[in-house]
Amino acid sequence: MISVDQLTVEFGGFQLFNDVSFMVNPKDRIGLVGKNGSGKSTLLKIFMRLQSPTKGRVTIPDKIRIGYLPQHMICTDNNSVFEEAREAFSEVLKLDKTIKEINIQLSSRTDYESAEYLKLIHDLTEASDRYQMMGGGAIDADIEQTLLGLGFQTKDFTRQTAEFSGGWRMRIELAKIILQKPDVLLLDEPTNHLDIEAIQWFEDFLIAYPGAVVLISHDRTFLDNVTKRTVELSLGKAYDYNVPYSKYVVLRKERREQQMSAYRNQQKMIGETEEFIERFRYKATKAVQVQSRIKQLDKIDRIEVDEEDLASMNIKFPPAPRSGDVAITARGLTKNYGDLTVFKDVDLTIHRGEKVAFVGRNGEGKTTLSKIIVENLEHTGSLKVGHNVSIGYFAQNQDEIMNENKTVFQTIDDIAVGDVRTKIRDILGAFLFSGDDIDKKIKVLSGGERSRLAMAKLLLQPYNLLVLDEPTNHLDMRSKDILKNALLDFKGTLILVSHDREFLDGLVDKIYEFRNQNVKEHLGGIFEFLQKRKLENLKELERKAQQSSGKEKKESDNKLAYIEKKEFDKQIRKVENTIKTCELKVSQLEIDLEKMGQQLSDPIIIAQKPTLFKDYDLLKQQLENEMKTWEQLHEELEKILLEKEK
Repeated sequence: MISVDQLTVEFGGFQLFNDVSFMVNPKDRIGLVGKNGSGKSTLLKIFMRLQSPTKGRVTIPDKIRIGYLPQHMICTDNNSVFEEAREAFSEVLKLDKTIKEINIQLSSRTDYESAEYLKLIHDLTEASDRYQMMGGGAIDADIEQTLLGLGFQTKDFTRQTAEFSGGWRMRIELAKIILQKPDVLLLDEPTNHLDIEAIQWFEDFLIAYPGAVVLISHDRTFLDNVTKRTVELSLGKAYDYNVPYSKYVVLRKERREQQMSAYRNQQKMIGETEEFIERFRYKATKAVQVQSRIKQLDKIDRIEVDEEDLASMNIKFPPAPRSGDVAITARGLTKNYGDLTVFKDVDLTIHRGEKVAFVGRNGEGKTTLSKIIVENLEHTGSLKVGHNVSIGYFAQNQDEIMNENKTVFQTIDDIAVGDVRTKIRDILGAFLFSGDDIDKKIKVLSGGERSRLAMAKLLLQPYNLLVLDEPTNHLDMRSKDILKNALLDFKGTLILVSHDREFLDGLVDKIYEFRNQNVKEHLGGIFEFLQKRKLENLKELERKAQQSSGKEKKESDNKLAYIEKKEFDKQIRKVENTIKTCELKVSQLEIDLEKMGQQLSDPIIIAQKPTLFKDYDLLKQQLENEMKTWEQLHEELEKILLEKEK
């Protein structure tokens, strides 16, 4: 379906990758992996013809439709959320307009036997068939289902897209792409702006998706759940494994061990052979054997060992002064934005040395509470920071708040004080900024490089409380592992806002769940939390109706009523669309009968078509059957409407 043939990409004197070849087949689920800067995003851009390779080619048949979600997207639309999502159906909406226009023309014409009339009938049939094939009858239902799955609420559908943050606008673009149902989905870090519930919905969607998927992600769990094949880009080469990510890691290690073993054995044999040749090169009695060994060496197919990419971050947070026993205390904490209540009456206590996670849907207040802790954002109720607590903060939009015209070195130099100024290069080197990298401007850095730089800023002061809001966004697998190990060794207090299930596993020992304006404490790690709730993965618990109190029961009843209404609406739309299709068929049959009736009054035509009377009777029967179906559908619609009113 997509053929990558001996692809080479060079920037100046630097070779990104060389002679890369592989195929993307129908229904493939490919995880494209590699460290930041290995060329993953570049490869997708080449697929989309947004960038040209230095050598080689990518072949994509014209009929193949591709949906592409870049890592960074500039949105300039000015529609409502629902209207913007409908843009995905531009071709279907155009067909609908064409069908209506043809029907208007047909209703005003009487030249039933003219070539123009017959062409209109042909165009109407073709447009109607394509309209139905492309799911024209269920556009609104598909949009609603997709937007709800990605975390939007029904009340959001009429809001202007300009009102939403960059992350939510990225979800709108993602909705448009998947609604188009392309043959191939190219997704560059799609989970960066999704909460846990939306990730789970998206996982289920991709697993069932009929087309091919090429996915860049640094979320191990997401890759393992979705992909069945892994293509690694490393040091200019591509390695193709027909397994999900976790199995690929094992196979890659085994392949390298086998390769090294074969390489060592061959090198030993070559060394012994060369030693023999040198020892007996000038002895006439050994001349034949020496020549034989020389020919043997010439024929050897030399084993090459893949160079291992060992570049990785080396993070160690500096020792911090001891704080009081209690790091954070909140009592009756409430935060409102105008009439919107984010959370209310929150009570929590975080002790020195605890590592806790804030989890929940986007918009439930995780980042807001983080900002209250760090910035003392306006609120009601009480929040106290403990004695001698020094807070380091990694913001979710950290990459956006840096000065893009400053260099990497200047960004650190501006905030470094005292002896730390002499260690700036060492700190940047630990975060993989070396050589000319430190002179790069922020605006040319990748998402991963910006995240690493923001993390480096936290090393400039000995904090004993770290508040990290989505720190793993844009980080590659190896960098995430290094960061996780550094945080495990961190002796201070840690608050993590994250949707990365694998990253949280084993790192935190307490969960604060943000849900329905409340914050609830759960002791234990992430998967202990899941086990208690009898969930298979990190879904938000809003999906599970609670029966323990009158208030929660009311919420459950309201949700059930909404689901029932949604189901009724779906049934109504389905029947109404079937009625429209039926009416089109009736209209066409009536036109055909009228034409055939005129032919029956012509003896010449009757003589030429002896089956004309039989054909006429069959057509009448078809019309009667279609009319009966039309009546039954109207009865069915009335029953649904009556049931809904009850």
